[in-house]
Amino acid sequence: MSFDVHAFRAHFPSLTSGIAHFDGPGGTQTPRPVAEAIAATMTAPLSLRGAELPSERNAERVVAGFRSAYADFLAVPERGVVHGRSATQLTYDFSRHLSRSWDPGDEVVVTRLDHDANVRPWVQAAERAGAVVRWLELDPETALLRMDDLDETITARTRLVAVTAASNLLGTRPPVRAIADRAHEVGALVHVDAVHHAAHGLVDATALGADFVVCSPYKFFGPHCGVLGADPALLETLRPDKLVPSTDVVPERFEFGTLPFEALAGATAAVDFLAAIAPSSTRRASLEAAYRAVAEHEHALLTRLTDGLAALGDRVVNRSRATDRTPTTLLELPGHDARAAYRFLAARDVLAPAGAFYAHEAGLALGLPESGGLRIGIAPYTTEEEIDRLLDGLAAFTTP
Repeated sequence: MSFDVHAFRAHFPSLTSGIAHFDGPGGTQTPRPVAEAIAATMTAPLSLRGAELPSERNAERVVAGFRSAYADFLAVPERGVVHGRSATQLTYDFSRHLSRSWDPGDEVVVTRLDHDANVRPWVQAAERAGAVVRWLELDPETALLRMDDLDETITARTRLVAVTAASNLLGTRPPVRAIADRAHEVGALVHVDAVHHAAHGLVDATALGADFVVCSPYKFFGPHCGVLGADPALLETLRPDKLVPSTDVVPERFEFGTLPFEALAGATAAVDFLAAIAPSSTRRASLEAAYRAVAEHEHALLTRLTDGLAALGDRVVNRSRATDRTPTTLLELPGHDARAAYRFLAARDVLAPAGAFYAHEAGLALGLPESGGLRIGIAPYTTEEEIDRLLDGLAAFTTP
C-alpha cells in the first residue's frame, strides 16, 4: 500500500505549529487517538483492579489490553510483557535481577554502539558481582561493530550480552541475530535494546534471538513509559525483591506499585494507531503491513536527504555510513559547532538537535567534539518539504 503522509499528519495537532520535527529519535509527537485514550481512561470510573464494579473492571481491561498489544508488537506471549517507567529503569531492574547469579570471573559483553542505558546498568552490575566486562568495538569509519572480534569477545564465561537493535545516534542496525546466536552457543542470555529500532522496524523477539527486549512507546507516538518482553518461563526463574503482600505472579512480580493505567491505555493506543495504517486480518499482520508502508516512505525521504547532503560537499560530514540503518543521520559540520547549527535551524522552525544523545561510548569512539553532532531523525510524519527546508537551512548555515 502507499503511505499518505498528509492524511497521517492530520492526526497530530502539534504539527500545525509549523515546526519541522527531526527530533523523533528523542521522542515523537503525539497523535490525537493516543491522547484521547489517556484522557478517556483518566476520566472514566477507575480504581484499583477488581471484578465487582465498573471502575475495577476498567482497570483490569486496561492492563489486559496493554499486555495483548505489546505481545503483538514484540512477538512475545502476553505473560512476558512487563511495564516499566522507562527502558532505562527496566534495564537497571533486570541488571540487578540477573546479576544475582553472577560470580567473580563471569563475563558480560556490551558494545560501543549502544545508548548508555544498555551499557552502564550492565557494567555497574558486573562491577558489583566481580564479573569481567568485555566490549564489542565500534569502527568509526564504517559506523559498524567489529564483528571479526565476536568469537573472542563472547566466551564460555559470558553470562549476558547486551546489544542494540539500532543505534539512536547513527541509525546503524548491527547483526543482532548473529551476535545472539554466538551468545546462545555458550549459554549466555541476550538483552536487546529495541528502543530506536521499534520506531522504524517491527520487533520480533524470536527473530532477533532476544531473551529480553525493551522498547519505549514514546518513540512511536505513545506516552512516556517502557516495555520489556521475554519468555514467561525465563521470567519465572528470576526472583526480584518485592513487597511481601504484592503478587508473585509473572509478569506482575516485576512491576512495583500500582500501575499507571492511563499510560498503559496510551501505550496500547499507540500500537493500535500504527496498526490502523494498514488494517489486515490480525493486529500483528496489520503492524507488519504498516511498517512496510512507512519504511518505503522513510527510505525515499532518507534518499532525498542523503543526496541533498552530498550536494553540500565537504561542508558536512555524514557519520551514518552503515548500509543497514534507520532513517537517522548524524552530521558533523567542519569549522562549526553543532549547537550553533541547532540554534540556527531552530530560528527557522526546524528542530534538529545537537549532542551525543546518551550514546556515550559511541560518541567517544567517533571522536565527537563536546557539542556532539547534529542528529537528523526522519519520522513517518516527515515530508519532502521539511527535508528541503532542512537542507536549505544547512546550506545557509555552512555558506562561508
